[in-house]
Amino acid sequence: MRSDVDVKKLKLMAAKMRGNVVEMIPPGKVGHLGGSSSICDILSVLYFYRMKNLDPKNPKKKNRDRLLLSKGHAVLAQYAALVELGYFGRAELKKVKTFGGMLQGHPDIDKTPGLEAVTGSLGQGLSISAGIASALKLDKSGAKVFCVCGDGELAEGQIWEAAMSAANYKLDNLCLFIDKNDVQATDTVRAVFPMTTISGKFAAFGWHVIEIDGHDISQILDAVDEADSVKGVPTVIVANTVKGKGFPFAEGKAQFHNAALDEKLYKEALNCVEIMKKEASK
Repeated sequence: MRSDVDVKKLKLMAAKMRGNVVEMIPPGKVGHLGGSSSICDILSVLYFYRMKNLDPKNPKKKNRDRLLLSKGHAVLAQYAALVELGYFGRAELKKVKTFGGMLQGHPDIDKTPGLEAVTGSLGQGLSISAGIASALKLDKSGAKVFCVCGDGELAEGQIWEAAMSAANYKLDNLCLFIDKNDVQATDTVRAVFPMTTISGKFAAFGWHVIEIDGHDISQILDAVDEADSVKGVPTVIVANTVKGKGFPFAEGKAQFHNAALDEKLYKEALNCVEIMKKEASK
């Protein structure tokens, strides 16, 4: 890992992002708290350390790195990062999922600057990412494509078709994160559709595999640096995470996959954010 990286700042940014997620789902508004908060540490490292040539004033800059959320329902976490980067004003956070707002419940590239694809129909994001990575290769671009999938999403066959294709075309400019939080919409992944030996499966498909604690900033930093050094094959980073990370009342619970918070839980969530910020500042 590079010695000049301020791990504390990245931890604090992840805490701020979780606060932004909570701000977008005030009492009575349904939102994906669980799957958004489980990827905030990953997105903090990607947006505020690894991704290059991002420009809020020119969101379609040709040589920019790309990030696609295949698990598009967790887009609140992406909005939480993009607002900190200045892609849109904070006032938009209050208008999430409204007719007048630019921030919808799933990624919408026509409305929101900084997004790369319409996603959320699970299983399709890796195919789109592989297509973009292939096009960048043909253009001899140095840009990289990052994709985030959920572990429950791996039950979709299209994921594995894309995995075969990416390995076949040697897309070493593609890096996939698996948000392995073991909880999907209604129950645990183990109960609904067990997805065992994820690392072994991707290795068998010809990918370079890294497995980490998806909430350890230092491990995420090391993983993305390692992925940059890999040549000739795509990389998958299997990130072991906790659904609802940072909010004890929601951690590991399917009922907070997509839910509304009442006044009590909303205040508790805001308090959790302050605790996370204090811990990150130590």
